[in-house]
Amino acid sequence: MKLSLGFSPCPNDTYIFDALIHQKIDTYGLEFEVEYHDVETLNQKAFKKELAITKLSYHAFAYAVEDYELLDAGSALGFGVGPLLITKNKALAEELMEYVGQDLPDKFRNLAIAIPGKYTTANFLLGLAFPQLQNKQELVFSDIEEAVMDGRVDLGLIIHENRFTYQEKGLHKVVDLGDYWEKTTNSPIPLGGIVIRRDLPLDIKEKINRLVRHSVEFAFANPKSGIEYIRSHAQEMEETVMYKHIELYVNSYSIDLGGIGRAAIATMFERAEALELIPEMKKNIFLIERDKGFG
Repeated sequence: MKLSLGFSPCPNDTYIFDALIHQKIDTYGLEFEVEYHDVETLNQKAFKKELAITKLSYHAFAYAVEDYELLDAGSALGFGVGPLLITKNKALAEELMEYVGQDLPDKFRNLAIAIPGKYTTANFLLGLAFPQLQNKQELVFSDIEEAVMDGRVDLGLIIHENRFTYQEKGLHKVVDLGDYWEKTTNSPIPLGGIVIRRDLPLDIKEKINRLVRHSVEFAFANPKSGIEYIRSHAQEMEETVMYKHIELYVNSYSIDLGGIGRAAIATMFERAEALELIPEMKKNIFLIERDKGFG
């Protein structure tokens, strides 16, 4: 059986899926047709039910929950892993950081912001910290730093490897939105997860859950095994930056969400529903809840 599988070309995703798609682990006869896309493209594909299994933003999952369930393995959660709001104007950065989570003065409300996608978790977190900032432009995440440097936008919302490079380019941090989340919830920040189509047979969904977990475990046990594959998709990233990226986004929650991870995800959706940032979620979120004895 061949299943469509979508994830990003970023090192954390290629690290997670290397063993699975290259059959370094037993795949129980399953094969995968892989598509590589940025996170917002993956979100849009999930809305259209185009992929059997896909990475997507937790924010976007609220709009795809009717058709997909969340696997217990493969997620990106953690502390110190959130998106950053940046600017090239140091004075602006210092002024804005005084208003995180507070009412924003009128003079700031029309600042232009580049975001990596409307349905990204990054944009959701921006809404929590600065709900009045609504002059947003959607760009591919890798183009946001340049847009800030060129002055096309006043602020940029950066994710992935850009959090390691913005300072080298003379840009300044306004706020780490993951840190803001952590301080207000005492929870790890849920960024992205792996979801699977609800209409697939239960035994297939269970196998995929197990395979993703085994693929992450293989990567942890053999961290250099997928180096050439990871590098081939890493946009000329230096190896040290590549592994910093992996260390930041792939952790114990990527093997198993556990109680803490599932509680963090539930908290995110509860807050988003209360603020009317997402529609009410009426379906069960977690595949694991239906299969607690799954090994």
